[in-house]
Amino acid sequence: MLECLRHLSNPSRIYFCHSCWVRVGLLAQPVGRDSTVGLKWLFETDRPAELSSLPQCLMLEIRGGRLDVITEEAEHQESTNMADGGVRATRGVSTFQRFSIDTDESLCFEPCEDSLPPPIGEEDGPHCDVFQTESDIIIIRNQLQGKVTEMENFASHLEEIFLTVEENFGRQEQHLEQHYNDVLQTLSQRYDDRAAGLEEEKKGKLEALYKQLLACGQAMDASKELIETAQEVYRCHDKRLFLKAVMPTIRRIEEFAEEQVDLTLATSLEFDTPLADLSDVKTMMDSINIVPAPSAPVINPQTPNSATQTSLRVCWSLFSDDTVEYYELYYRPVLEDTPADGSCAPQVSKVKVKETHRTVTDLLPNAQYELWVTATNTTGISPASEKTLYVTVPSPPAIKQRECTSCPEASLIRWESGNTNPVDSYTVELRETGPDASESIAESVVAVPTCQCLIQLQTGRRYLICVRAVNIGGPSGRSEVIAVATTGTLFYLLEDTAHPCLSISEDGFTIFYEEEELPISAMALEDNNNAFTRCAAVLGDLIPVRGRHYWEVEVDDGTEFRIGVASEDTERNTYLGANNTSWCMRHILTPSRHKYEFLHNGWSPDLRITVNPVRIGVALDYKRGTLSFFNVALEQHLHTFQCHFQNYVQPCFGLDNPGALTVHNGIEAPKYAFI
Repeated sequence: MLECLRHLSNPSRIYFCHSCWVRVGLLAQPVGRDSTVGLKWLFETDRPAELSSLPQCLMLEIRGGRLDVITEEAEHQESTNMADGGVRATRGVSTFQRFSIDTDESLCFEPCEDSLPPPIGEEDGPHCDVFQTESDIIIIRNQLQGKVTEMENFASHLEEIFLTVEENFGRQEQHLEQHYNDVLQTLSQRYDDRAAGLEEEKKGKLEALYKQLLACGQAMDASKELIETAQEVYRCHDKRLFLKAVMPTIRRIEEFAEEQVDLTLATSLEFDTPLADLSDVKTMMDSINIVPAPSAPVINPQTPNSATQTSLRVCWSLFSDDTVEYYELYYRPVLEDTPADGSCAPQVSKVKVKETHRTVTDLLPNAQYELWVTATNTTGISPASEKTLYVTVPSPPAIKQRECTSCPEASLIRWESGNTNPVDSYTVELRETGPDASESIAESVVAVPTCQCLIQLQTGRRYLICVRAVNIGGPSGRSEVIAVATTGTLFYLLEDTAHPCLSISEDGFTIFYEEEELPISAMALEDNNNAFTRCAAVLGDLIPVRGRHYWEVEVDDGTEFRIGVASEDTERNTYLGANNTSWCMRHILTPSRHKYEFLHNGWSPDLRITVNPVRIGVALDYKRGTLSFFNVALEQHLHTFQCHFQNYVQPCFGLDNPGALTVHNGIEAPKYAFI
């Protein structure tokens, strides 16, 4: 960056180097003791050598919110101090453009006349430093990019409309051409039929006239022959021959005279020209301007990621020869409890569109919608398309934090769907947090079929985890984020397994056994088969990872307790440690001392503990098949069960007399726990 300062007599004018201007910013700042507000220009370029000469300077003036170039430099001065003290000045001329920057971020250019350069190098005159941060340019660029994006979307929308109009006019043109060809073909057929009829009529008339003409000729020939015969008889001088020939001649003349000669025309000289029936042609001509009603559209099946929680993008197609002015899209929710008679059917909504697609809004999340569409033009409305089911995106799931467990190697996340309709799958998203996780990449576990997921994690890390529900419409929003640490084993007490004498604290880590009038054995649960009925005990949540787990239990000296692990299917009507599915440490108060037992299947080794442990550590190692107990205060090992657990076990806690017991988990296991 190079700072170019120009000192002027007028503080409202500033100068800056035009040829070296790559990026320039304007900054108002106080200059001098009188707190005069100055302007500073910062120039940044890849050729700093050119900045030293400062050629082609422009003079600017600031008026309110507008920055105008009021003069421009046509020459610049360059002075160099020679070794002998000589001074040489040179002048250069260049061409500039006048520009202005308005408050509405517009930029215009105007030609400008050359002018003399301002004086430089004065140190005592007033000056202004001009600076505009690069962030302002980025903001303007982002705004321009946003406008460009809006214009591109609008142009895409116009293009779709253009294509639709072009297709409609193409279909109309084809329809008009087809009608025109049909009319021409009909008229041509009528012409051919009429011409053939006239030809037949002409032929008949000519034949009749020709026959009559022949008859007249024959009569004239017969008459001529009689006349000639009569003349010959008349000229005969032989009376005997005269009398002999005259009588036959007279009879022939009489017979000829008796014959009736038809002297009227045998046919009419006029042609029969009936009016042509062109009603069908007229109908066809009238139908040229009538577009046939469109056929039923076809709604496309729902595509992935085509929905949100409250909207659906619906697409359909139409027969290629149909002309459509607009479509009407109908939709309504599909309810499972709708009566068969349709008396309480959901209301049908309708929207009118021009394109073959539509985004329907204001819908219910994770709901099925029945959609159908009709097409309309000037002739009429098409039949409705077949009804198609679309589904909106599900609502975000709700993570059950009290049912989530973790250990140094993994975490079991449970959630509830929160949707009436089933979803296709779930996606679990996690990101590592902490100072060493600045470059961590978010990970996702996809296609989880149920409402729980066991995620393998790294030891000693902290993670933020959330869940999305997914259906064909797309993924839901994120659930509430929970924090999971893999520093130790974390679990909660299962209230549905607790004996009715026990109560659990709000945080889920402390159990209380208060005074009861009835003995524990007399209290049985009828509506909860999962709760303990004989022993006042409760189970911790299952830890389905075959690794190392550690937790601690804090008790009072006067509390009789049982702590350890038990199988998920351990009998609820027996005491902990009295069967082969539970392993526990038991504390018994006697008149003489504190007695401790380590029970499994009703048997305990003969051990004596001299120091009563107030905080007991429990270490479970699946790989080694061990369950160990420690006095945390003394870091003292108390006892270890050797058993290769075939199934997963759960922490178990019991109280044999009134008192309290607090579980501490999610803590890092001490080094001595797994030696």
